[in-house]
Amino acid sequence: MMISSAISTPLSRPTTQKAPSQPLEAAPADDSNASKENTATQAAGKTGAKQLQPSELAELQSLKVRDREVRAHEMAHASAGGQYVTSGAQFSYQKGPDGRLYAVGGEVGISTSPVAGDPRATLQKAQTIMRAALAPAEPSSQDRQVAASAAAMLQQARAELQTLQYSRQMADQSANGQNLDLQV
Repeated sequence: MMISSAISTPLSRPTTQKAPSQPLEAAPADDSNASKENTATQAAGKTGAKQLQPSELAELQSLKVRDREVRAHEMAHASAGGQYVTSGAQFSYQKGPDGRLYAVGGEVGISTSPVAGDPRATLQKAQTIMRAALAPAEPSSQDRQVAASAAAMLQQARAELQTLQYSRQMADQSANGQNLDLQV
């Protein structure tokens, strides 16, 4: 996640290489039944490359796990961000030993600007931004920074609401002929 002065703030994990978002084939839910040799043969058969070495298989497994984590993380942001999401998940990729690209980082853009002239709407928006930033099971430090900025926006909106309510109360009392003597 990057906090910037722009209207849209990405909610993200640390990234490496940028590439356009593209779907990957789903990895099998349970790889424990497949032997390492079978997995190496399958990977080599799909890419037309040589069989993968044990270290490459370990790297491949790690990349598959990271890919699933990153995609779930960004989906949590997008789902919780609702109407304030400005861009869908964008991923950065790393090429695996099988020649495929695996997501290793990502971000979801979300509008973080206050709603002009409407502190109640700003308060609701800040709550949504906080939920979106903290939606993943393991929010990144950038996610926490966006949540903190949203918390500050929420406090500002609450203060503006209190000021408006006080002003309305004072206007109502003076319209009803009540004279308030505020002496300290």
